[in-house]
Amino acid sequence: MPDWSYQTLFRPLLFRLPARLSRNLTLKAIGSLSKVPGGAFVIRTFGHMEPSPLLERDLAGIAVHSPIGLSGGLDPQGIAHRALAQFGIGFIEHGPITVDAIQNDKPIRNDCANEMITYPDYFENDGVERFAARIAKPNHRLPQLARISPMPGAAPVQALSELERMMAKLGEAGAAGFYIDVLHGDQRLDDVIAILQGLSEVFAEGSYRELPLFLYIPSWLPDEHMHALIKVTGEEMWSGIVIGEGAVLVAGGGSVTMTGKNSKGDTLSKIKLIRSQFTPNWLIKAGGGVHEPQDALDLLHAGADTLLLHSGLVYAGPGLPKRINEAIIYEQVRKMPEPAVPSFWKHWGWMCLLGIGMVIGGILSWIIAATTVLLPYDLSFIDMTLEELHLTNHNLLHFMSHDRITLSGTMISIGILYFMLAWHGLRLGLHWARTALLTSGIVGFLSFFLYLGYGYFDPLHAVAAAVLLPMFLFSMRSNPDRPSRQPVNLTNDSVWRRAMWGQFCLVVLGFALAAGGVTISAVGITNVFVQTDLVYLDTSHTQLNDANTKLIPLIAHDRAGFGGALLCDALAILIIALWGIQQGARWLWWTLLLGGIPGFYAGLSVHLSIGYIDFWHLSPAFFALLLYVLGLIFLYPYLMRSSRDGKGSYF
Repeated sequence: MPDWSYQTLFRPLLFRLPARLSRNLTLKAIGSLSKVPGGAFVIRTFGHMEPSPLLERDLAGIAVHSPIGLSGGLDPQGIAHRALAQFGIGFIEHGPITVDAIQNDKPIRNDCANEMITYPDYFENDGVERFAARIAKPNHRLPQLARISPMPGAAPVQALSELERMMAKLGEAGAAGFYIDVLHGDQRLDDVIAILQGLSEVFAEGSYRELPLFLYIPSWLPDEHMHALIKVTGEEMWSGIVIGEGAVLVAGGGSVTMTGKNSKGDTLSKIKLIRSQFTPNWLIKAGGGVHEPQDALDLLHAGADTLLLHSGLVYAGPGLPKRINEAIIYEQVRKMPEPAVPSFWKHWGWMCLLGIGMVIGGILSWIIAATTVLLPYDLSFIDMTLEELHLTNHNLLHFMSHDRITLSGTMISIGILYFMLAWHGLRLGLHWARTALLTSGIVGFLSFFLYLGYGYFDPLHAVAAAVLLPMFLFSMRSNPDRPSRQPVNLTNDSVWRRAMWGQFCLVVLGFALAAGGVTISAVGITNVFVQTDLVYLDTSHTQLNDANTKLIPLIAHDRAGFGGALLCDALAILIIALWGIQQGARWLWWTLLLGGIPGFYAGLSVHLSIGYIDFWHLSPAFFALLLYVLGLIFLYPYLMRSSRDGKGSYF
């Protein structure tokens, strides 16, 4: 469930359910999807969240693909770890983990207004044996770190024994490191000091030195207490500090976990204190208050090395890691020298020429379709004149004109999309733009072979394909991916939320047009006509075939050709909608506007001009037009205004 579906459909529905139920439904849904054949591909395709090599880090000897990690509290049973591992994160935390399982079925509180989640029992978990089994067979390749805690109320000697037992068990299972969490529950400070002192003695003896240890502290921990704990163990014992989610003591003992947006302030204060007063080599992992990319940048600028996501994923959506990754990459690349633009003839210029060729070809074919309709070789194929065609069926030329004009409008739309994607995307090395062009282009050229289904070889179509194919191949030559140098979205404001609706509309439009293209192509090489076509023509399939056995193959050529072009157009729009929507990308809004107008105008105007007006036949086109208009309206503020300065030219 990407952000465009989560924010618009799923979150409003899920937030109406009890929080524990909605969490289980969500995790089981995406977890089940990742396990079915092709499910992982669907997740990757919809999200496109693979981290860039620029995000790779070495964290105390642990290689990660991104500095963003998943908090153990989000999916405590590991139901969806296989799916979540594809969300652009670099590591996964398990925990808190205790020796024995601790169960609690009390309600989880979801405070939507303040973006705060309250769990009834901080220590609720399945016990070390179950966690060891999960770590041993993770179904993903990300490093796994274990947050281990003594049982609530355990005496120092018992607590130390439990920690050693869990480190041995989890280390053997494959844990990459440990977070030592002894500050929660009803432990007194003296007991915590005793536990850590005992652990430091074990550490001094050489045990567990091969795996990094991190001290896990709540953001609300008084500064003097943190100094006391570090003094007891010594700084050299720890690879770093994890500033975790808050826990609050409740009457009668025990503690609840409160995690949400308002913990960011305490987390920032702790980061600044640690950076100013302790060893600069320490890694700092911040786990509180990251609900939008700006929160992440604030914590990283303050001195954090990595982030742990929890409540932010619940309120912002599963695209949050990707958005944070993009913000981090932008902060890096904007300080680098801008690379030289490749030569026009290197690759991108050929795609520009291909786009221009499609536009010119579409305009010429539109002129022909609106005048003579058929070319001499078409008439030669059916061995009839225009007058004879008209006498055969007075609506037949109008019908064929309708097919060819819709194809012409689609060709012009494709040409505009290709040119703009080449100029603003391929030229700058944007991976998603190249993928859109590659996928759409392959489908477009392969659609030429649909003629095998109806038996009419169009020589002009073949010549056009032969001329354009080398341009396509040259444009797909070696073109290393480069990160975008444009500012990215940083906030979950109303402009961003409206943009999710716009993106939703365009994604649905892309799928709808793709389904339409496949359907039209399939009809074109099989039945050729739908029922409303025959009603308009006031004839039957048999009557047309009896009049001329080559008429239907000629009409089928136009229908299947339009279906293939529509699918080609749809895939470009779909990939743009899925992967290309970025705040401030003004060119993209104009691309969608200018690219859509010819197709919709051609398709609707020709039906009106020839009198082919049937509600059911035109309803898909009007539905697509509604999605197109709403998508552009909702996306306008987001695409036309930069997240940084809010100003600038349209291109």
